[in-house]
Amino acid sequence: MKIRFNRRMFTMMLLFSALNVAAVLVMRTGFHAAAHGVEASRSALTSSDSEGMLFPRESESREVRELGGMWKFRADMSSNRNAGFEQQWWTKPLEQTGPVIDMPVPASYNDITQDRQLRDFVGWAWYQRSFYAPTSWKNVKQRTVLRFESAHYNTIAWLNSKEIVRHDGGHLPFEADVSSILSYKVPNVLTVAVNNTLTPHTIPPGTIQYMDDPDRYPPGYFVQNLQMDFFNYAGIQRPVKLYTTPSVYLDDITISTDVQGTTGYVNFDCVIKGNSSAVPVTVELLDKTEELVARVKSSGKGQVKVNDVKLWWPFTMSSDPAYLYTLKVTVMGSAGQSDVYRLPVGIRTVKVTSTQFLINSKPFYFRGFGRHEDSDIRGKGLDYPLIAKDFNLIKWVGANSFRTSHYPYAEEIMDMCDQQGIVVIDECPAVGLKTKENFSNKTLAHHKDVMTELVRRDKNRPSVVMWSVANEPASQLPEAEYYFKTVIGHTKDVDPSGRPVTFVINQSFDTDRGGQFADVVCLNNYYSWYHDMGHLEVIKYQAKYNLEQWYLKHHKPIIQTEYGADAVAGLHMDPPMMFSEEYQQEVMTNYFSVFDQFRQQYLIGEMIWNFADFMTAQSTTRVAGNKKGIFTRQRQPKTAAFLLRDRYWRLANQTGPRNTEL
Repeated sequence: MKIRFNRRMFTMMLLFSALNVAAVLVMRTGFHAAAHGVEASRSALTSSDSEGMLFPRESESREVRELGGMWKFRADMSSNRNAGFEQQWWTKPLEQTGPVIDMPVPASYNDITQDRQLRDFVGWAWYQRSFYAPTSWKNVKQRTVLRFESAHYNTIAWLNSKEIVRHDGGHLPFEADVSSILSYKVPNVLTVAVNNTLTPHTIPPGTIQYMDDPDRYPPGYFVQNLQMDFFNYAGIQRPVKLYTTPSVYLDDITISTDVQGTTGYVNFDCVIKGNSSAVPVTVELLDKTEELVARVKSSGKGQVKVNDVKLWWPFTMSSDPAYLYTLKVTVMGSAGQSDVYRLPVGIRTVKVTSTQFLINSKPFYFRGFGRHEDSDIRGKGLDYPLIAKDFNLIKWVGANSFRTSHYPYAEEIMDMCDQQGIVVIDECPAVGLKTKENFSNKTLAHHKDVMTELVRRDKNRPSVVMWSVANEPASQLPEAEYYFKTVIGHTKDVDPSGRPVTFVINQSFDTDRGGQFADVVCLNNYYSWYHDMGHLEVIKYQAKYNLEQWYLKHHKPIIQTEYGADAVAGLHMDPPMMFSEEYQQEVMTNYFSVFDQFRQQYLIGEMIWNFADFMTAQSTTRVAGNKKGIFTRQRQPKTAAFLLRDRYWRLANQTGPRNTEL
């Protein structure tokens, strides 16, 4: 009974706190958040889903300050993972609670130290830092907002011992107005608790499993079971920022674009906060040289017309790809105080037919990758040199697209896609929906909220041409039909631009129940890898049959969103054997021959898995991570990278203007 009691208490405190964030029901195979748990943690974030989340940009009226650097850090290693709440760590300097270490922000905390316990830690991790607020911000009619670009997974933050925000879910931003809490001339103390526990109702899901055999495991021993094939990196993984706005400010803007002949149209809808009555809004469109193209004065909603428009084209589809205008929005507040915000705008159209994906009315063929935010030491932490390196490699290969597998990527990465013409399938974190429980109404409600947050963040990006609501779910289950009808329908409802919506399928064409609702069929399969292992000769038959049957079933265009094989860099074998670089190349070559049969029909893209090797949980099928990358985790090319480069540039020169290989 003692073990059972400890287990129950441990689980109750593991994901949620003594602050009544949630109650927990313990089961032998894991646990589930009580009905009010997830919703309670979300309700503190915003009062309305209509509130905006504009990316912080400096302007004449706005200041942005980053709070990155070394923070004080402590993982709550107590037996119930609840010491931080029992002792109210947010009310005191963190070093007074026990041993602390320096932890970089942004970064995953798992690989920073030599401590195996921290690498595999599950529970609450605590961060703290102090900062001064500029006295110039005091006694000024303005707001000051604290923004987290993401923290994984559940987060609670306090400023000067006052709780300011809670958020449920990793990978998406959340923020709080801290104007009334900031102190001046004395340090402000920011404390953040982050919990990486995954349950059957989180996105992505997971379970906690207890090992009860006292002869084989210590008392209360448990493991976090993951339902996805990548490491559960955790912590404050993207930047934390303070930014200011005037008291009357642009809270959100939604744009959509259209093209008719040589004329472009930018439709805009502004949300103004801080004033109960309408205020004047001036919208100006500037070209790349900052010359004025058009100006419109309105109450916040209208249209800008652009003659001789320069379209946003994907990389290699134009000699001048990724053309961005700037939409300058000026909101006139009280006493002549104005708020100025500049939004990059790409004018382009997207349309799906039964056999094609059209960008600006021209067929677009996805040449790309599945990817991960993942690298040595920093884990999933934002790193500018790594971002620059990755985009250089993407263009070196001749790719024009990638999928944000399997979660939304950092906004800095999305900015690069807009600026360089890399097309994005924007995917939410719903990877690993494998059980009936994962398709519950509770999960569905949370899934819809996640899609609302994702669309709100990325709705204005020209690089984002399609939403993906899930990766490799158990879409053969009866519950999946209603689930995907609902979440896809919801995504369409919240995206005013009408982008197509999909999810990525690895079930059979004759059992899947969700593909009927997708605008594009996205398929993952690994012939001659996870089955028929070593038998390369079957790929052409199986891949051809699969593509034919999926099109016959739905008459929708298809993207091969995953295929490939693990290759340990430097392992060479002839004849090719699994895990050798030669085997990876042979798998690719066999798929290429099938792709070429269907490219002029209804196959609209190929995305190899994966761009670079990445870390996973430890298992006998993974050698220090997944090795399916065409680049190593350190971004060095395997032989497969040169094979793919040859193909992608050849395809680019067949479908667009003649390009010089980079």
